[in-house]
Amino acid sequence: MVILHVDPERGLGGGETQVLGLARHLAAAGHESILAADPFGALAAAAAALGIPVVPLVIRNHADVLAARRLAGLMARGRYDIVHFHTARGHAMSAFLGRARRIPRVVTRRMDYPLRGGWYARWLYNRTVDAVVAISEGVRTVLIAGGVNPHRIHLIPSGVDAARFAVGDGVRDSERARRGITADEFVVVITAALEERKGHDVLLDAIAMLPDVRVRVLCAGTGSQAAALERRRDALGLGDRVVFLGRVEDVPALLAASDTVVLPSRHEGLGVAALEAMAAGRPVVASKVGGLPEALGNGEAGLLVEPGEAGALAAALRRLAETPAMGRAFGQAGRRRARSRFAMEGMAAATLALYRRLRETSDGAIQQAS
Repeated sequence: MVILHVDPERGLGGGETQVLGLARHLAAAGHESILAADPFGALAAAAAALGIPVVPLVIRNHADVLAARRLAGLMARGRYDIVHFHTARGHAMSAFLGRARRIPRVVTRRMDYPLRGGWYARWLYNRTVDAVVAISEGVRTVLIAGGVNPHRIHLIPSGVDAARFAVGDGVRDSERARRGITADEFVVVITAALEERKGHDVLLDAIAMLPDVRVRVLCAGTGSQAAALERRRDALGLGDRVVFLGRVEDVPALLAASDTVVLPSRHEGLGVAALEAMAAGRPVVASKVGGLPEALGNGEAGLLVEPGEAGALAAALRRLAETPAMGRAFGQAGRRRARSRFAMEGMAAATLALYRRLRETSDGAIQQAS
């Protein structure tokens, strides 16, 4: 099969790592992926580096008719078996495509935000695509609450390349030494965009509540809240206890240096960062939102706290800092869970099976088996 993936995001977040991982595994199975993406974005560059063909497609907003016309032309010229929209902005283009060229269409929903747009959103999900992929039960619940036909929704969790994060103790020692981290420091890592929904402000407040714990927080990521978060750190007097690293290329090494990984998110579809931490064998402290409880097995791989509760987050971090054996047990359980339930191979295989079922039906649309 030949699959056209549509992802206009310029950054390289968790969703984009899923697109790249899916394309790699599809190629290994003998299928061709072509990515329609912003030619100036990090996703396009990463795809090109992996040998994934990229066609330029800039989508400025959900009502970009010119982009929709370019996409329609691309679909008309190419011989695609499936078109897979990976973002809401990409999916919005399906409203302008009509059904003249009958290529089965799939959309993946990655966020647990309530579905907005009323009848238009319901029409977009129920009529303009043939199948909707939800990456977690939390996302599936939101879609159904928004009026999406549950029979059109297919649960396919995000995946992680577990082997990439299984690094040795030598990497941990060298990374901590490189960053000037002493043996008695409890290292907390957060790998997330510096945006309000990720809850960095809650983490900063929690760290301020732990003046007696020798803790170092390493924040990997960029975003619109970078300057505001640095000001908040300084106002709380946290100094070099909290370090903003910007974009980090070697995430496995950073996770290896950590004692725990935190996701104090206000919204989270599933949490690729949580899956990566689990694959690295690190305990996770996460908010009880979206798919994070599913990722952690409702406490099997770490501690869950209420979103926005800095006091609860501080208490969870203190427990792990004072009980290393607990963290090791969570880390071991998380590694097993990542490998058995959230392998990238499994995500790709389930997606490929969906593609095949779409092609085998006479009209393209299929229903989820009850």
